[in-house]
Amino acid sequence: MKIDSVCISVSRRVMLAALAALATMPFAISLAGAAPLKLEKDELKLGFIKLTDMAPLAIAKEKGFFEDEGLYVTLEPQANWKVLLDRVIDGELDGAQMLAGQPLAATIGFGTKAELVTPFSMDLNGNGITVSNEVWEMMKPYVEMKDGKPVHPIKADALKKVIEKFKASGKPFNMGMVFPVSTHNYELRYWLAAGNINPGFYSKNDLSGQIKADALLSVTPPPQMPSTLEAGTINGYSVGEPWNQAAVAKGVGVPVITDYEIWKNNPEKVFGLTKAFTEKYPNTTIALTKALIRAGEWLDANNNANRKEAVKILSKSEYVGADAAVIANSMTGTFEYEKGDKREVPDFNVFFRYNATYPFYSDAVWYLTQMRRWGQIPETKDDAWYADVATKVYRPDLYLKAAKLLVEEGKAKQADFPWDSDGYRAPTSDFIDGVSYDGRKPNSYIDSLPIGLKSKQVMEGSEIVNR
Repeated sequence: MKIDSVCISVSRRVMLAALAALATMPFAISLAGAAPLKLEKDELKLGFIKLTDMAPLAIAKEKGFFEDEGLYVTLEPQANWKVLLDRVIDGELDGAQMLAGQPLAATIGFGTKAELVTPFSMDLNGNGITVSNEVWEMMKPYVEMKDGKPVHPIKADALKKVIEKFKASGKPFNMGMVFPVSTHNYELRYWLAAGNINPGFYSKNDLSGQIKADALLSVTPPPQMPSTLEAGTINGYSVGEPWNQAAVAKGVGVPVITDYEIWKNNPEKVFGLTKAFTEKYPNTTIALTKALIRAGEWLDANNNANRKEAVKILSKSEYVGADAAVIANSMTGTFEYEKGDKREVPDFNVFFRYNATYPFYSDAVWYLTQMRRWGQIPETKDDAWYADVATKVYRPDLYLKAAKLLVEEGKAKQADFPWDSDGYRAPTSDFIDGVSYDGRKPNSYIDSLPIGLKSKQVMEGSEIVNR
């Protein structure tokens, strides 16, 4: 009997030791019976900028989605987008929230040359364009009003009158955006051009983006936007949240339009990795994508029911670090244009619905068309070139591998993913100017836009030349 007791005691100890060993092994255990992913690397450092659309990273960490995949993740805020990009390329960061244009620009060699990919699109919408109080007062006579409030969307036609007055008095009209290949730059340019305002061109020898410009656009880091506006250094800016709402809270500016109104459900940030990382750590890449998909779903679940909790998380100093009330102004389905003028905008931030997390080739192609439109891509390219770059950088194959595992594990629904997609969204004209975009026909799209380089045009010095 004594021997039996000893045997049972030893067996229990062996079993407990085995379970403890399994718990510390660097791979995720699936309770639903799907084959576990054997992770090649389980300790990761990921970068982000202090914007509300870094939310999938914060939620994946705070709700334990990374740990569910056997990942031990440190999230580290970065000073600006260039530092973030350089640190991912150099391997100091394993991956990061990125401007959708960054991996595309790096791949084609605009700025830093590197092979980057994205298996995950982080969100739709989330940006706005804000002008100073002075500029807003000058715009108001040209803005349609109803019941004492502006009718939205406000087109840039109203701003054109202001810029003309600045020019007549010999003053430049300066606007901030966060990075040359940011969505903010392209959205601001799109809105201005739709109002017949030339936002300027880039060329091989002039990367200012201000050739022939009516409004002078330059880079300002997101957190510095409100104070730079208040100082009068810039007259307006395009940025993500909470930095439009911060201008309202400080009383220094007025957001005049959201990017949802410029292009309904436009793609915004992506999660970027080096191609080398995905090849060296394929299972880790899939595990990361799984966790981020779950975070996106949590953020949009039950008609944004979790957003109040998300606001509390994002307001922490280690994430966005802005006042919770300011973050809530846009994260909880509303947007405040002026103090007291808060309106329902349920899709201002979208993290999962409308296939927000799927990396569509057509989203990549749109960014490339804007790079070409404004001269960042200086030469003529055929349609096949756009498709080729998109497939190198955007990786729906990796995304669907992650989604398949989540469905097998009972952590996601089969119906939530576009299994049969060829990577291209249907053509859309949901733009402020009504121009139709078809990702399969980039050159036709470029040629349909009234301001900007056409598909056969190039910049030579400060002149547009047909080729």
